[in-house]
Amino acid sequence: MLAVATTRLTVLRGTTTDAYGDEQDTDTPHLTGITASLTEQSRRITTRDDPTPRIVRYAVARVTAGTDITDQDRVRDERTGAVYIVEAVSSMANPAVAADLRLDLRRTT
Repeated sequence: MLAVATTRLTVLRGTTTDAYGDEQDTDTPHLTGITASLTEQSRRITTRDDPTPRIVRYAVARVTAGTDITDQDRVRDERTGAVYIVEAVSSMANPAVAADLRLDLRRTT
């Protein structure tokens, strides 16, 4: 991993159905102990329709290239216990070295 690790993550994957037939996420660990660089940031935004400024919080993680993480997986920060949904997985092209995967996250707990 190229980024400086700040925590370890557990990847949660899998679903089940409840008594009413609705799909629910399970807390089944797919991978554990993944070193990651996790940062939470905030951004002040406005729109043309609503000029009132709002604060939007988001999180970004970086993990080693080739880690089996996909969109809609959930990750749990082993240090804090916070759970995030993976909204996007991307990587920059680099001909010399395998670049880290960037995870765009949304906090759920």
